[in-house]
Formats: sequence, C-alpha cells, structure tokens
Amino acid sequence: MDIVLIDTSVWINYLKKFDTLATGYLENQMEQMIIATCPTILQEVLQGVLIDSDYQSIKSYFDGLLILNNDPYQLAVEAAQLYRSLRKNGVTIRKPNDCLIAAYAIKNNVPLLHEDRDFSHIAMHNNLRVIKP
Repeated sequence: MDIVLIDTSVWINYLKKFDTLATGYLENQMEQMIIATCPTILQEVLQGVLIDSDYQSIKSYFDGLLILNNDPYQLAVEAAQLYRSLRKNGVTIRKPNDCLIAAYAIKNNVPLLHEDRDFSHIAMHNNLRVIKP
C-alpha cells in the first residue's frame, strides 16, 4: 500500500461532503492507501471545526492516521528554504504553511493529494510529488 499525505484542502471538502475530484479520489482509494497527516494539517483541520462533538470525533480519526512527525525545527528550515527558492523563481506561495506541508511530503517521499493551486506551483519547481485525480 502506498502512503499518501492528504492536504487540509481535501479534508475540508471531504468533511463538508463537497464532491470534488480529490474527495472522490480519497473516497475511492481510501482502502488501497495508507493515509498520512502531519502536525500542520492536523492543526488546520481541527482549528476549523465548530462543534465540540465533531472536534472529538475528527481528532480521534486523525489520531489513527500515520503521522509524519519529523524534527519540527529542521522542517521549518526546509520549508523556509523551499519558500525562498520558489520566490527566486518568481513564484510566491500565498500560505507559508503550504511550504511546510510540502516539506513533510518531500522529506518523507510521499505524494500529496491536494486542492490548492500553490502545491501545483511548488511541484513544478522541485521534487514534490502530487496526485492528480
């Protein structure tokens, strides 16, 4: 089974039951992959949950996922380097957390399923692997 990092953009649409290419891919492939997350994605997802009971069930679900938990200091440095190298190539990433999520995917050599155009820009300029459903 392949490990896949699922970005916040996909989780938000999935939890809101929005039918998109990425949420369809997640739903159809869920049993054939190992779903990974990282602290940044967990924070972004959980901070948007409004109902306490939903918060607890979503947190419990995420607790059962494969957690990419690399050295946060080193990953912050790598994310900053990624952001800087992109900017030198004329690409400005709108949300710096996207560079951190990309750094987790790159460091762990896992593909990223996303619905955020910044990741497509990141992937064009380095070895971030993205899934295109």
